[in-house]
Amino acid sequence: MTQTPLRITTLKGLRCRECGEQYPAEARHVCEFCFGPLEALYDYEAIRGCTSRKTIEAGPRSIWRYRPFLPVVGERVIDVGTGLTPLIRSERLARRLGLGALYIKNDAVNVPSLSFKDRVVSVALTRARELGFTTVSCASTGNLANATAAIAAHAGLECYVFIPADLEAGKVLGTLIYGPQVMAVEGNYDQVNRLCSEVADRHGWGFVNINLRPYYSEGSKTLGFEVAEQLGWRLPDHVVAPVASGSLYTKIYKGFQELIKTGLVGERPVRMSGAQATGCSPVAQAFKAGRDFIAPVKPATIAKSIAIGNPADGVYALDLARRTGGHIEDVTDAEIIEGIKLLAQTEGIFTETAGGTTVAVLKKLVEQGKIAPDELTVVYITGNGLKTQEAIAPYAGETLKIEANLASFERALERARTLDRLDWQQTLV
Repeated sequence: MTQTPLRITTLKGLRCRECGEQYPAEARHVCEFCFGPLEALYDYEAIRGCTSRKTIEAGPRSIWRYRPFLPVVGERVIDVGTGLTPLIRSERLARRLGLGALYIKNDAVNVPSLSFKDRVVSVALTRARELGFTTVSCASTGNLANATAAIAAHAGLECYVFIPADLEAGKVLGTLIYGPQVMAVEGNYDQVNRLCSEVADRHGWGFVNINLRPYYSEGSKTLGFEVAEQLGWRLPDHVVAPVASGSLYTKIYKGFQELIKTGLVGERPVRMSGAQATGCSPVAQAFKAGRDFIAPVKPATIAKSIAIGNPADGVYALDLARRTGGHIEDVTDAEIIEGIKLLAQTEGIFTETAGGTTVAVLKKLVEQGKIAPDELTVVYITGNGLKTQEAIAPYAGETLKIEANLASFERALERARTLDRLDWQQTLV
């Protein structure tokens, strides 16, 4: 484990997002007065005093280069190299969509477990250890399970993971390999999450997305910090990101605002657009209906990693989209599959179903005229396609089976050049 020395504490405590009541920085996530969610509270003057573009650029090549903006207080953090993933200037996808300045933030290659969840778990487990937890846990749709199990193993923490029993095989294997105790629950994510709240109360474990949620969620801000730094310390005009609980989507924007507040970037409006699967789109439905509340839904989509029927931060995502002039749009499973293929075949990036959802929504918003061709747009790809192979395998195409001689190859080549490859059947040529 790489351990990075800290110089100053900027975390002041926790604050209710609804009534403003303040609490010590302990394992607590709900306000005892109004039941609103708690979030980390910082001393921004202290951050401003100890942080500059140069100090950040000279820091670790991980999320911990932004350590003053993260909710930890101790002298050492769990740094496994998470973050600083590529921001890629798109050429072929941008041209296909008719956009002049499209960038892809590629967390499909994040470490150690190939999704943005490595960011939030690195922060949550660092804070868990500071608070004295020796057992950590999570309720997960897959990516969080992978990240929690991997980083807990690295840190030597006992780990329990709770997942829906119908999760993709790649995500189950990608959790089991790190040696946690995995509980496969007969139910959807919302049922798993309710069970975990009861377990947290009874056993006193550190659940990264329950009693450690105020710390855990802050890790997503690093997706905003990195994009601004990688663009040369400026903010984009438009962001398209997936919406599951709504935390990732809102924290990216919070990251932008903290950079403005501390003088690291100039003020600039950023339009925030969100992506959901039609089969689990409670935020998109509320956005389109003009409602200011979220009506829970029962998920039915291949995009399981963002299939949260009762999103904890859904109302905040809704407000953010409206406040910034963005949109929350949804796409069908068929469009998600086409989104995965479009990204792979234009940019060489294999994303999971959440990324397919985001790319499909990006395409839809462009076609609807809701993203202008000259807007500097960043699309967030948050997970790796190798984790959800079941969803895409029937649509990825087939191999051409040939004999081991040149004549067979030439016959196959001739046919491949004249026929649509998607119409081929697995045939011995």
